[in-house]
Amino acid sequence: MLKHFKQFMYLSLMGWMLVSCSQEQVTPGVDSQKIGKVSQAANATATKDSNLAMGNPSGAGTSYSNYLVTKSQYAMSYNSYRGTPNWVSWHLSSAWLGSAPRQDDFRADNSLPSNFYKVSSSDYTGSGFDRGHNCPSADRTLTTTDNSATFLMSNMIPQAPNNNQKAWASLENYCRTLVSQGNELYVIMGSYGSGGDGSAGYKTTLAGGKVTVPNRIWKVIVVLPVGSSDASRVTSSTRVIAIDTPNSNTINTNWGTYRTTVDAIEAKMGYNLLSNVSSSVQSVIEARVDNGPTQ
Repeated sequence: MLKHFKQFMYLSLMGWMLVSCSQEQVTPGVDSQKIGKVSQAANATATKDSNLAMGNPSGAGTSYSNYLVTKSQYAMSYNSYRGTPNWVSWHLSSAWLGSAPRQDDFRADNSLPSNFYKVSSSDYTGSGFDRGHNCPSADRTLTTTDNSATFLMSNMIPQAPNNNQKAWASLENYCRTLVSQGNELYVIMGSYGSGGDGSAGYKTTLAGGKVTVPNRIWKVIVVLPVGSSDASRVTSSTRVIAIDTPNSNTINTNWGTYRTTVDAIEAKMGYNLLSNVSSSVQSVIEARVDNGPTQ
C-alpha cells in the first residue's frame, strides 16, 4: 500500500511540474500554439536568399522597356522610357538587418546602359513628389554598402508624399515587424499608369518627360517562417499580402483598405508574379484577399 502511495505522489508531482513549466512559456492572451511556431522560426538561421526566388515576373531581359538589373540588394525590371522600374523584387530577413545608418546619398545609377537616360535626384526637385524607394532603405541596414544601394535613382518612383510617408511607411514597418516575429519575406513592388496627385498638384511626367509619374503603386508580400528552399515551401495556406494604391496625396493612411488579389495585379500588369511557385498553389493564394493584421 505504501509503495502504491509513493508512486501516486511521484506521478502527481511530476505532472504538476510539467504543467507549471508549460504555463511559464505562455503569455496571457496569446495563442501558445502561435508562440511555439514563432519560437521555432526564430531559432532557425536566417540567411540572405535570392531576390528572385519567387520568379522573374515580367521575364525581364535586355529590352529597353523591360531591362533586368540584378544587384546584391535587389533585382528589378527597369523601364528606360519611363525612367522608373516596372517592378523591384527583394528578399527580407533578419540577415539583411543591422545598425548601418541611413545614407541619404541619392544619385544616378551609372551601371545602367550608356544610352539610357540616368535619372538624377534633381529631376524630382520642386515636383511635389517624393523620391519614393521601391526597396526601402530600412530593409537594407546590415552594411552601409547595402543601405547606399537603395538610394540609386533607378530604385525610385515619383511618389505622392502622403502615400510614401504614411500609408507606404506603415506597410514597410509592418513587414519588418513580421521579420522580427521569425519570418522571412519576399516582396515585389511596382507601379503602372500615368498621372499622380502630389503636394504641388497633378503631374504626368517630370524632368521634361523623362520620368513618368505613375498613377498606381502596388506591392505583393509572401510571408514564410525562416527556412530554406523557399519557393517550394509556399503552400495554399501561406499568407500573401497584395495591395494596389492610388498615387495620391489624399490616400487613406491605412494601407489595409487597399488590399486586393495577386490575380488582379497580374491582370493589370500582364505579369506572373510568383512563377516559381507551383501552379496549383498559385491558383489558391493568388485569388485570395488577405485579411490578416495590419500592425
